[in-house]
Amino acid sequence: MSLKSWKYSKAFWTANTVELFERAAYYGVFIAVTLYLTNIVGFNDVWAAWISGGFSAGLYLLPPFMGAVADKIGFRKAVIIAFSLLSVGYFSLGAFPHKVTVIPAFIILMFGGSFIKSIISGTIAKTTTEENRAKGFSIFYGIVNVGAFFGKTVAYPLRVEWGLQSINFYAAVMTFIALIVVVFFYKNVELENQAKRLKEIAKGFVQIVTNVRLIVLILIISGFWMIQQQLYATMPKYVIRTVGQTASPEWISNVNPLVVMLTVVMITNLMKKVKAITSMNIGMLLMPLSALLMSSSYILEKVSGTSVSFFGLFHAHPITVMMIAGIVVQGLAECFISPRYLEFFSLQAPKGEEGLYLGYSHLHSFFSSIIGFGISGYLLSAYCPDPKTLPPEILATAYDKAYYIWFYFAGIGLTSAILLFIYNFVVKRIDRKKFEEQFGYPSSDGDRGGE
Repeated sequence: MSLKSWKYSKAFWTANTVELFERAAYYGVFIAVTLYLTNIVGFNDVWAAWISGGFSAGLYLLPPFMGAVADKIGFRKAVIIAFSLLSVGYFSLGAFPHKVTVIPAFIILMFGGSFIKSIISGTIAKTTTEENRAKGFSIFYGIVNVGAFFGKTVAYPLRVEWGLQSINFYAAVMTFIALIVVVFFYKNVELENQAKRLKEIAKGFVQIVTNVRLIVLILIISGFWMIQQQLYATMPKYVIRTVGQTASPEWISNVNPLVVMLTVVMITNLMKKVKAITSMNIGMLLMPLSALLMSSSYILEKVSGTSVSFFGLFHAHPITVMMIAGIVVQGLAECFISPRYLEFFSLQAPKGEEGLYLGYSHLHSFFSSIIGFGISGYLLSAYCPDPKTLPPEILATAYDKAYYIWFYFAGIGLTSAILLFIYNFVVKRIDRKKFEEQFGYPSSDGDRGGE
C-alpha cells in the first residue's frame, strides 16, 4: 500500500478531530440522560423515557434534511451553526434543569446533532479519494468509537464527584472547543453540484415509508436495536437502583464498543462467504440470549451472594457481572448484523434506486429509539421504580423482581428473529414468482431476499 493512501487533507483531520469532541460530549450526556431527567429535572420514568427516546429518534430522522440545508448554506457555516447550537444546548441542560427549559434544550441539541451527522460524513467523503476512502472511513469510525468510549468513561467520575448536571457542562466545554477548532481550521468543502434540495429529500423519504417491503424490514430490524437501546434507556437506572449509587453503568456500557472493536473484523471475515441474511439471523438469535443473561443475575446471586469474586483479584455484584455478560453477547450480535444489514437492505430496494434508499436505511434507529425508550419507562415504573416514590417499608423488597424487565426484551428479540426468518421466506417466494412470470422458467438463485 502506498504512503499516499495515508495522506489526508487538513479538512479531513479537522473533521475527525471535531467528531471526537462531539461524540465524547454526546455519549457522556446520553448514557446519563434518563437519570438526569428523573433525578435532577423531576420527570417520572415514563416521561423521562419518552423525552429521551424522542431526542434520540430525531437525531436519526433529521440528518438527511439538515444535510440538504448544509449543502445550501455551505458546510463551514453549517458546522459553525451546529457546534454553536450544541454548546448552547448542553450548557442549557446544566444551567437550567427545569421541565419547561429542558425540552427546548433537547430540540436545539437535536438540530445541532443532525447537522453534524450529515456534515462530518460528507466532509470525509469529499476529502478522500478512491484510493484512500476505505481507510479514511475506517479512521472516522474509529474516532467515533474512541469519542464514545471516552465520553462514557469520563461521565462516571463526573456523576459521582460533582453530580449529573456537571456532565452537561463537560459536554458544553467539549463542543465549544470543537467550535473554536472549526472557526480557525475548518475550510469550506464544496460538493460540486451534488447537493440535494429539501423537496428531493422529502420525496425520497415518502418513497421509503410507502415501500412495504422495505418498511417491514426496517421494523423487524428495529427489534434488534430496541434491545441495544436499553444500554441507555433501562440499564443506567436499573443498575444504580439495584446495585447502588456507586455502580458504574457508564463503564459497563463501554463493554459494547470494546467487544465490537475487538471482534468485528474477525466475525466479518468469518461470515464473508455466507449470505447476508444468514449472518443477520445468527445475530438476531443472539439478542434474546443477551437479554436472558441480563435477567439471570438472581440465579448467580443465589450461588455467590451479593459479591462475585474473580480469583480474589476483584469483586463485582451479580447484577453487574450478568449485565456485562449480556452486553458482550450484544456486541457479538452487532458484529453479525451491522456489517451485513446495509448489503441486505440494498438488495430489497428497487433496481437503480439503491443509493436513494440506503440514505434512509437507519430509520430502524428512529423506530427503536421511540419504541425502545417508551417501553423502558413503563417497565421501570412497574419493576424497578424510582426509590423516591416508594414508602420506606417496601424499599428493601421493591426490586426483587426487577430482572423481569429483561424477559420482555428477550421476547422482543426472539419475535424479531422469527419475523426475519418469515420475511426472508416470503420475499424469496415473491421474487421467485416474479422471475418465473417474467422469464417463463424458475430462477436458479431464487431471489434478492436471500441474495
